[in-house]
Amino acid sequence: MDQLILASECDVVNEVICAPADVKELFEFTHIFFSIGPLEFTRTVILFFLAAFIVVGLLFFGLRKRRMVPTKFGVAIESLLEFVRDGVAKDIIGPDGIKYVPYLTSIFFFILVGNLFEVTPGINFPITSRMAIPAFLAIVTYVIFVVMGFAKNGFRYFFDTVWPKHVPLGLRWLVGIIELVSIFLLRPFTLAVRLFANMVAGHLMLTLLLGSGIIFLTSWSEIGLKALVGLPWYTLGIAIYLFEIVVAVLQAYIFTLLSAVYIQSSVQFEH
Repeated sequence: MDQLILASECDVVNEVICAPADVKELFEFTHIFFSIGPLEFTRTVILFFLAAFIVVGLLFFGLRKRRMVPTKFGVAIESLLEFVRDGVAKDIIGPDGIKYVPYLTSIFFFILVGNLFEVTPGINFPITSRMAIPAFLAIVTYVIFVVMGFAKNGFRYFFDTVWPKHVPLGLRWLVGIIELVSIFLLRPFTLAVRLFANMVAGHLMLTLLLGSGIIFLTSWSEIGLKALVGLPWYTLGIAIYLFEIVVAVLQAYIFTLLSAVYIQSSVQFEH
């Protein structure tokens, strides 16, 4: 058996691993389970709603009762809420940050749960690896900080962006163009792509390493000692699996933190 990995067409007799027709098959789900009117429920849509229900459940059951001696679950949820409220909203935005706590808490928990689906047995698919979801969340953040920028500063928010008075006169036009493109065009795009790209990369690595390792190791009777190739692949996959848990938490934090930074730059534009 000379050819083991990746070919344009799949030969189940002479190949151990067959390449998908399109690499997007590794993290796209187009099969429709059922429909409600125009809404079609694919696996991604179902997981989207599942993540939302999990977040609601976590917050409801974690905060519904205030006890003299709180449970460990309650302490964990309250600690995460305090982290977002004090460590992100208040520290980044300032005293006005308290009004943005519900939004920042919602996206933090939702992204965290959606990311952790990647390492959840039976699911193994982060919904944030579908560009539509990070893009939607980034657009919501974009609308909030742009609307609040105009609400707090009026049209000065736009004029001072394209013609920054603190910059030497000869460079104002250049800095203004850069700031205009950065604030009003690139921020939602980069915010979405950062989350999307990291989750796709991790999902793809886990799929290839763990999947390939298992296929090799379970093909001992057919390929003999060549099956041992799967051992380092599987071991590396397990290491990346643990690392992806850290990445899932970190990406949720980074998205929430940057959302707070963008809001702060709008509501406190003079700084």
